[in-house]
This record gives sequence, C-alpha cells and structure tokens, in this order.
Amino acid sequence: MNALPWLEASLLIPLFGAACVARSRSPESSRKWALVICGFTLMCTLGSWREFQNTDTANIVASERLLPQLFGRDIFEIDRLNAPLFPLVALLFFFTTSTTLRTKFQRFSFTWMLLSEALVLATFSCQEPGVVICLLALGTLPPYFELRARERPTRIYVAHMAAFVSLLVFGTTCVSLAGGHRIGSAWVVAPFVGAILIRSGIVPFHCWTTDLFEHATFGTALLTVTPIAGAYAAIRLVLPIAPDWVLHGVGLLSLFTAVYAGAMALFQRDARRFFCYLFLSHSALVLVGLEMATPIGLTGALYLWLSVGLALGGFGLTLRALEARYGRLSLQKYHGIYEHTPHLAICFLLTGLASVGFPGTLGFIATELVVDGAVEAYPIVGIAVVAAAALNGIAIVRAYFLLFTGQQHVSSVPLEIRMRERFAVLSLAAFILIGGLMPQPGISSRYLAAEQLLQQRAAILADSPQATDSAISASEREPRTQSR
Repeated sequence: MNALPWLEASLLIPLFGAACVARSRSPESSRKWALVICGFTLMCTLGSWREFQNTDTANIVASERLLPQLFGRDIFEIDRLNAPLFPLVALLFFFTTSTTLRTKFQRFSFTWMLLSEALVLATFSCQEPGVVICLLALGTLPPYFELRARERPTRIYVAHMAAFVSLLVFGTTCVSLAGGHRIGSAWVVAPFVGAILIRSGIVPFHCWTTDLFEHATFGTALLTVTPIAGAYAAIRLVLPIAPDWVLHGVGLLSLFTAVYAGAMALFQRDARRFFCYLFLSHSALVLVGLEMATPIGLTGALYLWLSVGLALGGFGLTLRALEARYGRLSLQKYHGIYEHTPHLAICFLLTGLASVGFPGTLGFIATELVVDGAVEAYPIVGIAVVAAAALNGIAIVRAYFLLFTGQQHVSSVPLEIRMRERFAVLSLAAFILIGGLMPQPGISSRYLAAEQLLQQRAAILADSPQATDSAISASEREPRTQSR
C-alpha cells in the first residue's frame, strides 16, 4: 500500500490556498481560510516527517507520485536534513496566522503569506542546486510586493535582493564552467558565498533586514527571516564544494556579525530593530557552526537552527502581539504592561532565554554543542561565541524590564491575551521545555544529518583534484565523535 502524498500536499495546499484567498473580499474570511490552509499544511508536513521516520532506509523519501510526473525527475524530497525543518516552517506560518488580530487584517496580506509558505517549503524540500536558486529568487518577491502595496520604500531591499539573485545566477554559471559540483577555486564559490552573506544579513550586508523590519509588517518580516533560508542555501550550494579556507572565512565573518549584532541589540531604541539585531546574531551563530565542517560543530549548528526557529519565532510573535495592542514599542522608557499581559511577559522571557541557551530549554544543548565545536576548531572562536550569547542575554533582560516593569500602564480597554494567542504561547513553551528536558532524539537526528552532509562533502573531495588532507581528516573524525 502506497503512503499518502504528504510531501505533494504540503507544497500544493498553500499554493492553491493562496489563489483561493486572493478571491476573497472580506479580510475576516481571508484570515479564517488562511488559518485552515496553514493548519492542513502543518498536518501534511508532520505526515511527511512521520513517513520519513517510518521508511525502511531512513535515508530519503522522494516524491514518487504527482510532482515527478510533472517535472520528469525527483526534485522535491525529504532527507535527514530537512525532515524536521519542514514542519518547523509550517508551524511558524500557522502560529503567525492564528495570532494575527483584526487590527492587522488590512495591512497583513494572507495571500502573499500563503504563497511565501509554498515557496519556503518547496525550497527546503529541494536539493537540486538550480531549482533551489530559482526558488530562493522567487522567495524575495512577496515582501517586495507588500512594500509596494503599502507604499513603503523598496530601494534598499531591491538593491540587496537584486545582488543576491545576480550572484546566485553568476555562481551557477561559474560552477558549470568549472565542470559541475566539485571542490572549486575561490572564483567558483565566491558568487555563492557573496549571495549567502547577503541573504543571511552578515555584516556589512545586514541593512536590508533592519529596513525590512522598519517598513514591512512585523509578520511578513518575521516569516522572511525566521526560516533562515540563507543557512539552507549555504548547505546546498557552498558546503559541498567550498575549500576549507573559504568555509573558515565565512565562519569568521559570521562570528563577527554575531558579536556585533549582539552588541547593537543592547542599544536599540525600537523593539523591532532590537529583535532584528537579536535574530541576526543568532542566525550568524548557525552559520558559524555550519562552516566548521566538523561533526560536533555541524550537529550543534543544525540543532541551534531548530532552537532559533522555535525560540525566536515565539519571541517575535510575542513582540508582534504586544505591538498589536500598544503600537510601535519604544525601548527608551518603562512601559509597565505586565499587569495587563502576564502570559505574554512569561512567553517573552521564556523564549528569549531559550534562544541564548538557558539551562532546561531547547537552546541549552544547541549552544553547548556550537561552543564545543568552536573550541575544538579554534579556542578564541569559542570565547567569541560565548561573548555573543552573553550580549544577547543582557539585551533580552534589558528589553524585558523596559517593556513589562516600571510605572503601571493604564488602559481603558481590555488588553489580555486571547485564546488563539494563548494556544500559540503554551504550544511554543511546551516545545521549548520538552526539547530542553529530552534533547536526545533531536540531537541524534541532527547528528545523522551532519554525518550525511560530511559524507557527501567527503565524496566530492575524493573526486576532486583539489582535495585537501584537512577536509578528509575532518570527515574521518565522525566515528570518534559518535563514540564520544
């Protein structure tokens, strides 16, 4: 008996849903339909993850029904890397839709949100470099059209995304001229590296993210950055073919960004910019682990990716819920709003501390693995990772006191949390705490994914005349790491 087409449904439901929601004239009806569509998409992504876990080979689940008949080959598939990322993306979109209040209906486009979900899911389920590049390019369009619809400035966003797409196309041309996916010279991988630095907001290419949070709706900006598409592009496009010294260079730039963004988060006067820099710091730490190309560092980066998605996704949704009640939040004064929204205050503190690796939360083990991998590679790098986490923790506690303590806030309308928001808050809290108290299944899954990625890189190294002894020795350390 064939398995249900979970993968196909996960990609097609939000795509067709966007077309249906676009015909709706009522914002309330659009939100209800979008919520139903996101819910079905989440169930399908969970089904695809479950199907992958139940497969005999436990290696890969390819789409063998509808999509290959359309494209003639297995383009979309689930493997060890993207199996948990698939439902994580769907969960972020579902919670963002469910927590959208009526005050946001006129500004937040559910049509573009569903289309963006389809594109992100398709990107994360694809391994073919050319198709990944096309999907990444298409994924830049929904935020642009929202900015245009709201008559907000688009110059900075367009300039960065145009450079991002151009570098991807140029990199594809360079790889083709070099004879396919092999370990290449600097000029072959440099365009891909530049594109990933731009998409990930690595300094000095980070200003498009702050501009997006400034001018787009909070929900759109949140869904644009929280999946960390730049990390997925790095794994599929750069990690297999980049020389070791290129990976180390990207890691150093990412490390500098993590520390710099953490320091900038301390001095922000606007809550949106504070969250933007906080997220940039954490996403840069994910890249730091990825570019180590060692089992421990790569496992920590992949686990930190899940932790950042859940923790900072919930953190951003908490700030969005506060903004829907109080307007744009300033960090120049004490607001004292704990009495009105204690549940949001608890979620703010829990998700914030989880993102910096507080013991008992999902981010604790992830941060420890990244630090251990960094120290194993370069001791000074480990110190910088700890410094970035400390700066982020101080910034979060500072923002908490400014928003929820101080003078008592007086309001003539009820501002308590609603049922849909309560469900999202409690669900995220449960995921964060369960993942922190029982981390072994997640770590094992991420280690197997890291092992698979290193094996693929080792295979490419073996076929390349430019293979280096250091890269081969890194892949040979896997059995020793597993025994540890």
